Amino acid sequence: MADQAISGDRVSGIEDESDLKRSITGKLLFFYVLGDVLGSGIYVLIGSVAGAVGGAFWLSFGLGVAVATITGLAYAELVTKYPQAAGAALYVNKAFKNRPLTFLITFCMLSASFAAAASLAQGFSDYFSQVWELPPPLMIGLLFIVVLAVVNFIGITESVVANVVMTVIEVSGLVIILICGAIFIGEGRADFGKLVEFNAESSPIMAILAGIALAFFAMTGFENAANVAEETIEPQKTFPRALVGGMIAAGILYVLVAMTAALTVPIGTLAGSDAALLEVVKTDILPVPLALITIVFAVIAMVAITNTCLVALVTQSRILYGMAREDVVPGVFGKVHATRRSPWVALIFAAVVVGALLAIAGQLAVGDPAPGEEKTTALEILVNVTVVFTLFIYGMVIVAALKLRGKDESEGTFKAWTPLLVFGLLANAGLLVYSVINDPTSLIWCAGLLALGGVLFLLERAFDRRRSESV
Repeated sequence: MADQAISGDRVSGIEDESDLKRSITGKLLFFYVLGDVLGSGIYVLIGSVAGAVGGAFWLSFGLGVAVATITGLAYAELVTKYPQAAGAALYVNKAFKNRPLTFLITFCMLSASFAAAASLAQGFSDYFSQVWELPPPLMIGLLFIVVLAVVNFIGITESVVANVVMTVIEVSGLVIILICGAIFIGEGRADFGKLVEFNAESSPIMAILAGIALAFFAMTGFENAANVAEETIEPQKTFPRALVGGMIAAGILYVLVAMTAALTVPIGTLAGSDAALLEVVKTDILPVPLALITIVFAVIAMVAITNTCLVALVTQSRILYGMAREDVVPGVFGKVHATRRSPWVALIFAAVVVGALLAIAGQLAVGDPAPGEEKTTALEILVNVTVVFTLFIYGMVIVAALKLRGKDESEGTFKAWTPLLVFGLLANAGLLVYSVINDPTSLIWCAGLLALGGVLFLLERAFDRRRSESV
């Protein structure tokens, strides 16, 4: 079954056989990418990036989006060849025909999504606590995951439509920030020299590199989109435009909002805040009661984070579903609900793992740091794990795209410029090495998540053996 599923016989992708329903249009996919990228990068990470770089942290966001978009071109090329669920795992399998490597890549992507969703749940709790003091924060995060799992269970179309609505809301929040910046500049209060200031503790190059590594946490939109390719209408036509368009739009907003934050709020304040963008609103620039606009913006930020986390949960269940069809995890993950057509077992499993990660990271962050070390937050722990996994996967996808050149191509196949892909590969590799050196403990978390994948793999092998013996 696995060999047949990965043989490439369904590469046309026009209307292949699938239990999943094709219902996502090009416009829906554009907002799917845009909403996914915006929610995590701007609303959750902007304070951490500002602290790492200084006033010029907008450069890190701009360069991070540029490198990620180059990687996205590799995805666009491969999706037009193989418009099926499973994303990176499918592409690596097509290129190398190596089942253990395929499983490794698949579970790396799944693990990255698990860690990202847990970090977003933590970000949601941080914004929630800015408005309503309702302890414990961990319970807020766990309930948040449960609610999104229910939305996902209802169905992919409903999830993507909800994504579009939430994307509009989160963009409105960024518009509020930009209006604050415009008023601030119009009043002559802006010091544009702040935009070229760097953290005094490191060189400008190292500061920007640190910022890019953190900003890469946000760059998962195109991988998540690739995992719903099997549910997209005319993916060969719609996917490249939706992906590139979504990434460019997100990049522009990233840079403008980062500049606004740097101009209106002291960098130290941004770096020390759990809800950094809210600090821009708290400067009381807008002619609106501060208490009211603070609540409104916090709600918008929570909607934005919800948007990205919803996409992550959709991705996780679809990856597990695809893995089950490839016979690399137990087949129970391939079960689809009779009426909702959602992979419900995979969805429940994903929600449990995300909740466990959130709880463990939260407990570790509560403890006192070792002498001479800075305290690490649960958000930073989970973000670093996500970045390490993501950079490794993106590099492998570019390698797969280059290796598969000339195979399974048709008139509708998108083809990225080769020099750009080579540059993207080198950039991803360099950032990966830097991220591991900067935070070696992230490898422990990565090993733990991969061990969970190993257990699933061994269970499937055991089930395979039993089925063979019973025949």
